[in-house]
Amino acid sequence: QVQLVESGGGLVQPGGSLTLSCTASTLLYDYRAIAWFRQAAGKEREAISCISNTDDGTYYTGSVAGRFTISRGKAANTIELQMDSLKDEDTAVYHCAIDTRRRPSIGTFPCRDAKYDAWGQGTKVTVAS
Repeated sequence: QVQLVESGGGLVQPGGSLTLSCTASTLLYDYRAIAWFRQAAGKEREAISCISNTDDGTYYTGSVAGRFTISRGKAANTIELQMDSLKDEDTAVYHCAIDTRRRPSIGTFPCRDAKYDAWGQGTKVTVAS
């Protein structure tokens, strides 16, 4: 079973930036999709961004679109989430997740259709002045 470790969380002022990293114990290339979720205190977990391993198609939920960017890290087992213009409401624990099913060899797979079955423990992001 692939292991995921998130890093990069911390305390940042409103309007600031953070970059989160998700490091997997295996290469990510063969999986269908990778995503970032977050869960704020007292709220349900929310999917905020994902990337497909078939065509690099991405998705962003409305509240982060234009501010957050998901991308592949320099290492083949890393996914990053660049977060800019942070707001108080972005405060949450951020988790990365993988749909570990093998990616199709032909055609595209939208990451929003993924079923995420491997999860990291999360990294806490606090946006406060």
